[in-house]
Amino acid sequence: MDILFLLIPLSAVLVLGIVAVFGWAVHSGQFEDLEQEGRQPLQPDGAALDEDQGDSRNRPQ
Repeated sequence: MDILFLLIPLSAVLVLGIVAVFGWAVHSGQFEDLEQEGRQPLQPDGAALDEDQGDSRNRPQ
C-alpha cells in the first residue's frame, strides 16, 4: 500500500512530461505539413544518394 504513494505521483509526473513534449512538438511546427513529407520519398528529384546507392554503371567490377 505504501508503494502507491510513490507510483501515483511518479505516473502523474510522467503524464505531464509526455503532454509537455507533445505540446512543444505541436507549437514548434512538427505536424505542419504531413502530406508533403509523406510524398517526399516518392518524388524522383531531391532524393540524395549515399555512396553505396550510386549508379551501378560507375562501379568497378
